[in-house]
Amino acid sequence: MTSLTALKAQLTAVVTGVAQGQSAATELCLACVEFLGVDGASVSMIHEGASRGTFGASNEISRRIDEYQFTYGEGPCLDAVAKQELVSAPDLSASHERRWPIFSEAVLNDGIHGVFAVPIKITSACVGALDLFRAAPGPLGPEQLAGAVVAAEVASLTLISLVGDDVGPDGRQVDLETRLMTDGESAWGRLAEMDRIEVYQATGMLISQLDVDADEALIRLRAYAIANGLTASQVAWAILNRTLVLERDDHDGPGGGRS
Repeated sequence: MTSLTALKAQLTAVVTGVAQGQSAATELCLACVEFLGVDGASVSMIHEGASRGTFGASNEISRRIDEYQFTYGEGPCLDAVAKQELVSAPDLSASHERRWPIFSEAVLNDGIHGVFAVPIKITSACVGALDLFRAAPGPLGPEQLAGAVVAAEVASLTLISLVGDDVGPDGRQVDLETRLMTDGESAWGRLAEMDRIEVYQATGMLISQLDVDADEALIRLRAYAIANGLTASQVAWAILNRTLVLERDDHDGPGGGRS
């Protein structure tokens, strides 16, 4: 692998050579596969301990693995953001690896054994994680790990346009950290709209159908997904297409719904 300085220059050139936002994040993920010797990569957006969307992915499997973390509420990217440190899982099939049992089973079924997550920061705010995937078990080498940290730094460039500086009521420029802290829901709302919009639309339908609040509706959607080996997005699309109806608690059967 090239030197870290050269790698950062190469990755920066990749993301600045295209429009900012998801397209830049996707190009960065593709570059990580090329330069870091991994089989897949994704950029996960995390807010208040929950996955809010897949901002970029190198392929469909990488996107689906990030979707598992949203569906199951567990996974390395969530831990990387919570701890604000690199999280390494060289072999999800190892007997001692018990951190994310549901997530690990799904990922192994997709042929991925190694997962590594590096937190992404904008100023001091941790806003997501860069996830790297390997089909074969085994740790990343020191140069790969150092390169992953550099790639996570570059990943923040793809997000600034969405949660970037703004002008406050007094006409002064509001920095990124202040914006995320004081206007977090508005800033993160735009990120939520970029992906998994179907989940939020389906949740809205469940609120009315089941007479529950938004948190309970999302719990019910995720529970059905887990019980039936699906992702949250797959369940959401079925609800929106009216091929799946989740019933009230007093009518629940196996899986909590009927197709």
